[in-house]
Parts: sequence; structure tokens; C-alpha cells
Amino acid sequence: MIVTVRFAPSPTGYLHIGNLRTALFNWLFAKAEGGQFVLRYDDTDRERSRQEYADAIREDLAWIGIQPDAVLRQSDRIALYDAAAERLKAAGLLYPCYETTDELDRRRKRAAARNLPPVYGREALRLTAEEKAALETEGRRPHWRFLLPNFDDDPFKTRRTEVAWTDLVRGEQVVDLASLSDPVLVREDGSVLYTFCSVVDDGDSGITHVIRGDDHVTNTGVQMAIFQALGIPAPAFGHHNLLTTLSGEGLSKRSGALSLRSLREDGYEAMAVASLATLVGLPGSVDAMADLESLGARVDLTKISPSASKFDPAELDRLNAELVHAKPYGAVAEALAALDVPEPKAEAFWLAVRGNCERVGEAALWRDVVFGAPASAAELSEEDRAFVNAAFDLLPDDPWDGTTWKRWTDAAKAASGRKGRALFMPLRLALTGLDHGPEMGALLPLMGRERVISRRP
Repeated sequence: MIVTVRFAPSPTGYLHIGNLRTALFNWLFAKAEGGQFVLRYDDTDRERSRQEYADAIREDLAWIGIQPDAVLRQSDRIALYDAAAERLKAAGLLYPCYETTDELDRRRKRAAARNLPPVYGREALRLTAEEKAALETEGRRPHWRFLLPNFDDDPFKTRRTEVAWTDLVRGEQVVDLASLSDPVLVREDGSVLYTFCSVVDDGDSGITHVIRGDDHVTNTGVQMAIFQALGIPAPAFGHHNLLTTLSGEGLSKRSGALSLRSLREDGYEAMAVASLATLVGLPGSVDAMADLESLGARVDLTKISPSASKFDPAELDRLNAELVHAKPYGAVAEALAALDVPEPKAEAFWLAVRGNCERVGEAALWRDVVFGAPASAAELSEEDRAFVNAAFDLLPDDPWDGTTWKRWTDAAKAASGRKGRALFMPLRLALTGLDHGPEMGALLPLMGRERVISRRP
């Protein structure tokens, strides 16, 4: 058996970091097992699905390093769903219902007033052929519900019916089908719902393992009953916890919360995003992993926390900085060229400034400091200004190298008697306009004697 997993996003918005968590758990599991990863677009919502979002999903996954082994679109597979629906209808397991949304809502409210569970009472099963014909004459079109196997002979006398499985994440799980309403599988317009088409697709494409959010646990119990009704072997299931914002709100594609597209445009590293999306809620510290292989070595599905995990954007900044600080020149050469960093000095420049960059794009600030003009005019006291002017008279001659800054400050110290911050800070302010930054010993030879002299206050 070849392990085959699937990631089934709806192309109705951009992927967010919570979606990525599911994609990565599937991808890493498949790769660890030598298996395959299927990208399946859940695009049966004809009004909201967009090709631009489908393209963005592929691009965002590729940015992370996820390349699917196969790509499917549910909109191309309608004939499969129709055929499966006909099989269930013929078996008496998919039955037509004519209630409107308002009618169903009123029934639920009446049940709540009587302290009864809001479970559909299968009233449509009592309709005669004549009554159905009359409803359709009124213009009503049926939606179709799956008859859950939670009774013996009489569908109106349900009994506790447990569906159990050993979850890849949560261990032993049980869902009582008697506590649930018969799910709608086909809408009035003939379109199918996720609960149904997902089962058909999983069976048709040979999905062996389904790893998804724990908001699907109850849904899994229903789907296992549908698998059985269609004679399809059910895959193994795993349900991981969900990510929330710090305030506890769920992430949403519609809100654009922490979308991969926005994070990428903001200059975050793919592995910083992947590391945080995956490791939150797992044992151990959340570290910036260098690649997906090392990230996969950290993942044990059985160790995922059962409670929701909060996503802290500040953690993303920390992880991103760790990765950027460790980047060799070769990994950023193209980006530095795009920032117009002079090529002959680009490698030395990057090694000098990377420790002060949380994102590669922040090198632009230091490019201007080193090769352009200071970030701002130096704000020096009269005493410091006099010290700096005197120090400029002591600038070493060319050639300059990594020892030039020390030779210059040693001379300024001997002439002025200054030391420590009083010695170094006025010179840094005069040269860079900033009171912080990379080691001046590395910056000075990059700036060169002529540019340094031009910054004399």
C-alpha cells in the first residue's frame, strides 16, 4: 500500500497559516512514509470559487516547498458524485426533503423550547408520493439527506450507534450517530456538499490517510457511515488541533488573517512560517527549522496538544530573524542585487549587516547607510561635535580594512581621553545617523575613506 494523503482547500480565498498547518502535517507524514501528496481543490461552490485563488494556493504551497504529486478539481468530478448519489438513492439511503431553511429553523427552536436536541426528525420519510408531487408542483425542489444507520427496523426509533476509530492524533475516538441529524449530501440545485464528495474522492483516488482539523471529528463519524454504505474502505483518520489568534478567534481565509500571501509579501521566510505553523502545540521549543526535512523530524502526530494553539505573530518575527541571521551570502545574492547593493562589496556587506536584519529586505536600510547617505542627520551636542571634528583629523590613510576602526578610535581615545560609549557613540552617529547597528569595524571599509570624510559634521 502506498501511503496517499490529500489536502483539500476551497479556492475561495488565500491560504492562511492555519490551512498551512494541515497541509504540512499531511506533506510531512507522506514524505516520512515514502508516500504521495494530492492537492484536491474543493471547488464545488460555484459562486465563490475563483481560479485566481486556485493559482495562489499552488504558488503559496510551492513557496513553502510543497509540490503535489497529483492535482484534482472536484468541479471536474461531478459525474462521479452523481453516480454515487444514484447508488445511495437506489439503496434507499438518500431521501428527498422539501423543508425550507425557515421551516427547519422553526423546528429547531421548538425542540430547544422543549429541551430536546436539535436533531432532524426524518419527517420527510413520512411523505407520500402524492405529497411530494404536490410540493414540487408548488415549485419546491428537494435536497437529499443520507439516512444514518442508527436504528434497527424503524428509522423513527433511533438507538445509540457508535462509530469508533483509532485516531492518528487523538487516539480512540467514538461518535454516536443517534445524536446527529441525517446530513444533507445534495443541495436543491443538485450540487453536492463536502461531506459527500470528499468520501467519493477519497475512495476514487486511493486516499489512505486523512489528516485534518479536529473540527471534523463528528463529521468523520458520519463519513465513515457513508464509506460503508458505498462499499468503500475508509482511510485512517487523524485530527489535529487548530490554530487561533492570541484572542482565541479562529483563523479565516475570508478575513485574510495571517494569509501566506501577505506573509510572503511582508518578507517573511518560508521556513519561519512553516516552523511556527507546525511546531506550535507540539512538545519542545518552537525553533526555526532550516528545511522541511528537519521540520519533519520534529513532528510526532501523537504528541500534538489536544487543545487549540494560539499563534503569536511576534514568534514569527523571532524565528524569521534566526533564519536571516544564519543566511549565507549565496542565499541572498539575488535579493541584494535587486536592492542595488554594489556587487563587488555585496558579500562583505551582507556578512556585516545580517545580524541587524529580521528580514532580508531590511538590508535596504543599511545599503543606504553604507553606500548612500546616513538615515538622518547626526544629532550631536556641541561638545560631541567638537570631539568628532577633531577625530576626523585622525582618520587613517588608505587602504582600509577590518582593523581601521580600531586604529582610528585608539587614536581618538589617546587624543581626547574619551572611552566607552562617549568615544564610540558620537562617531557612530556622525557616520550612520543611528545609535545602533552592525559593528563599525565591518562597515568602515565598506564605506571607504572618501564617503566617511563626506559625513564630517
